[in-house]
Amino acid sequence: MCLHTPACPTADKPDREAARVVSAHPEQGWSLLCNGALLFDDTGELLPDGRVIAPHRPLTATA
Repeated sequence: MCLHTPACPTADKPDREAARVVSAHPEQGWSLLCNGALLFDDTGELLPDGRVIAPHRPLTATA
């Protein structure tokens, strides 16, 4: 799907979030990446094949 040079990582690669944003909808909390993945503001993802990636925010340490 990606026409960039160098090509963005595909949706099945671990670094898929590095793909370029094709369409951003911050008011709705999601962005479409050029590899077809939907990236949500909570860091969850919906991949083109229908797989769901749970949110994976880093845990913050409390003092």
